[in-house]
Amino acid sequence: MRDHKKLRAFELADHLAMMTYKQTAKLPKDELFGLVSQVRRAASNIVEGCSRSSTVEYIRFLEVAYGSARELEYQISVAERLYAESASNEW
Repeated sequence: MRDHKKLRAFELADHLAMMTYKQTAKLPKDELFGLVSQVRRAASNIVEGCSRSSTVEYIRFLEVAYGSARELEYQISVAERLYAESASNEW
């Protein structure tokens, strides 16, 4: 079994999750669930993949984690625009 804590990809996903938790307080409340769940999924796919015994399964979970990270990138972009829009509407 692989140790996910030794993977640089896990370190980055974990750091991203921590930053996201800290920053989500600034976002509109309706964006929190999608953004936070996406970060959790990306990090957990890396961990789950490391527990797989076959290399094929391991690589598949890393591919899923990469896809989740790309989806997260888009969701952050949407959240930033929504936050900017809601902040400008308050004035």
